[in-house]
Amino acid sequence: MGPHLQQPPQVQPVKRRWMLASCVVTIVSLNLLLWTLGTHTDVDFWTRLSEAPAEASRFPQRCGPGQTAPPHQKVSLTLVNGTHTRLVSAYREHRRGSTEVRVIAIVLRSEEPDYRCLLCCQDQLRISRGAANVHSNHFWFAYGTAHITCPLPPGCEAASHVALVSSSALYEDLLLDYVEVKNQEVRNHSFPFDFTVCISTMFEFTNVLQMVQSLEMLQLLGVDRVVIYKSSCNADTQRVLDYYVHKGLVELVSWPLSRLMNVSRSWLPSYSPGDIHYFGQIPALNDCVYRYMYQSRYVALHDLDELILPQTVDSWTALLPLLEDEYGADKCYRFENNVFPNTVRNPPPSPPGSPPGSPAPVASWHGVPGVDILAHLHHEPVNRKLRHYGVKYIVNPRVVVAPTVHNLLSSQNGCSMVDSAVGRMYHTRSPKTKIPPEQLIFDGRLLSYSRRLVPAVTAVLRECGIISTDGSK
Repeated sequence: MGPHLQQPPQVQPVKRRWMLASCVVTIVSLNLLLWTLGTHTDVDFWTRLSEAPAEASRFPQRCGPGQTAPPHQKVSLTLVNGTHTRLVSAYREHRRGSTEVRVIAIVLRSEEPDYRCLLCCQDQLRISRGAANVHSNHFWFAYGTAHITCPLPPGCEAASHVALVSSSALYEDLLLDYVEVKNQEVRNHSFPFDFTVCISTMFEFTNVLQMVQSLEMLQLLGVDRVVIYKSSCNADTQRVLDYYVHKGLVELVSWPLSRLMNVSRSWLPSYSPGDIHYFGQIPALNDCVYRYMYQSRYVALHDLDELILPQTVDSWTALLPLLEDEYGADKCYRFENNVFPNTVRNPPPSPPGSPPGSPAPVASWHGVPGVDILAHLHHEPVNRKLRHYGVKYIVNPRVVVAPTVHNLLSSQNGCSMVDSAVGRMYHTRSPKTKIPPEQLIFDGRLLSYSRRLVPAVTAVLRECGIISTDGSK
């Protein structure tokens, strides 16, 4: 090698130092990148985020064209273009490592669309790939409930609205329906409501008397909000609902799914054929839990013919601290189902010291359509081996990921079965078994509320014009 190609001796140590520094910088940079990626617990988050921008040229840079659902339209039920999916509602997810929007949807289980989430971020359109998690509690119907998660792309700190499309859909053929993304702010205290009851779904409803009794009982128990997903009801029922909406107790959510799908009237296709379980009850319950996640301290999921009654105290307000001490806080509390057949009016027991029996029928309620829960105080024996079936629950909604009718499919802290001596559910309905009436068991717990309940129910029936001021129908 000629002398003109040789490096001065002092240059080689300097070069080695520069190479070592470059390696250190590279390693540090890689570690920072891995730490950033590691803050997102959703393994698929970054994959879904990186795939979508390549398709952005197919869509406009601003939100639209299309339309934004009006504020009074609380659920969407619109079809996602290119699929059989119906979008229900959308909520900001704050509890996972990744920042995303959770879309509640009704999906055809045999279909596996490749979703694209069109997110409105300060009027700019951002796109990410949606991932669907179809819930397992579909009860073998063709359609089920799903949560579709949409990661927020860089530069989109918060999405105000979202639309879904299939990746195979052409933009030229789309008329997008944007749904508001709710739950933008987190609240962990000072909730507007202490106890919210989610009731779904009201279909061809005429049971006026039991509805008024249940809504008045819930208030005696400490409930300050009841959410009812309504498909249809008669005129008397609507008058009562309007009364409670005006009073501020009830939020009425229109649920017209039966006009869009062939809904089943039962929980199994063999009992009532259809496309989806029991009028679409499960997606409605999912919406209710997320709707009140940051509005209510607790939510309860049960029907209008069911009441969760404490046994040692008189209200949920007093019951919940007992449950938290016994089973732990921030979890779901499940209550045993006791069926009180509404076809049986047994005489009260006679032994000395037993609770008073069924009160005389309230004369002013004569002719009011529906069941009088105070007249049916005998329940079917509970099969201890099956006591976990048919239960309903009260839960802190902020620990719920995926609720269903009788349990939680996914949650942070699980559920506990409450001792029936502390609290249980009173289900006044048609008989579940063919047990003879004389084998039913008397339970007069409801009577302890009757002194306050009877005048409250009578006042509502009069206010709604169901009975006249002189007590006649």
